[in-house]
Amino acid sequence: MPYRRLPNTDAARIRAMKIALEKGIELPPHKMAFSSKTFIRLQKILPQFEHGISLKNQSVKFQYSKGRNFNDTERKARIYLTHFIRVMNMAIFRGDLPVETRAYYGLATNESTVPSLNTENELVSWGRRIIEGEGFRIKKGGNPITNPTIAVVKVRFEQFLDALNYSQTLNKKTNDYALVNNELRKEADELIISIWNEVESHFSNLNEEERRKECEKYGLVFFFRKGELSKNNVIEDIKLSEKNIQI
Repeated sequence: MPYRRLPNTDAARIRAMKIALEKGIELPPHKMAFSSKTFIRLQKILPQFEHGISLKNQSVKFQYSKGRNFNDTERKARIYLTHFIRVMNMAIFRGDLPVETRAYYGLATNESTVPSLNTENELVSWGRRIIEGEGFRIKKGGNPITNPTIAVVKVRFEQFLDALNYSQTLNKKTNDYALVNNELRKEADELIISIWNEVESHFSNLNEEERRKECEKYGLVFFFRKGELSKNNVIEDIKLSEKNIQI
C-alpha cells in the first residue's frame, strides 16, 4: 500500500499549497474535498509563506554578492597592518627604534613576530591597538613609521570596520527572516497536514487506487514501498489487456 510523503522543502510546500488553492478556486465549496475554513487559512498562509521565503532568498543572494567585496576589504586591512608591524620590527632590528617601541602597540618587547590577525575579532582588536599606539608614540615625540604610514593603515582599517558593520547588519537581517520563516513553515506544515487529512477522509469511500488518484489531484504525494511499484505496474498491465480484449 503506498504511503503519502509530506513536503520537506519550501518549494515542495509552496507547490502543495498552490495545487490545493487551485482546486479551491476551481470548485464550488460544496464540491471541495476540504472545508471552506481550511481554504480561508490557505488563502492567508500561502502568500505570507511565499513572501517570507522570497525575502530570505533575496537577502541571502544580496549577502553573497557583497561577500566578495567584504573579503577583499578585510584582506587589505590585514595586509596593511601586517606590513606596518613588520616595518616597525625592521626599524628595531636596524637600531632605528628601541625595542620598547613595541610596548606602544601592546606587543611584547622581546617578540618580533606579527600577532595573529586571522579572525575578524583579532583584526579589530589589533587594528585599534596599532593605530592608537602609533598616535600616542608620535605625540610623545617619536618619528612616524612610513611605508605604510599609520594614516594609510587607518584608512584601510576603517574601510574594513564599515564593511564589517554592514556585513553584520546583512547577517542579522537574514537571520531575522529565517526565524520568521521557521514559524511560517510550522504553520504551512500544519495546514498541509490538515488539507491532506481532510482530502483523504473525503475520498475514503473509494477503493485504494481511485482514492489515490483523486487525492493526487489535490497535491497529495504518494510513494510505493519497495516491491509495491512493480506489483502495481503488473496490475495496470492486466487491466489494460482486459480493456483491449473487450474492444
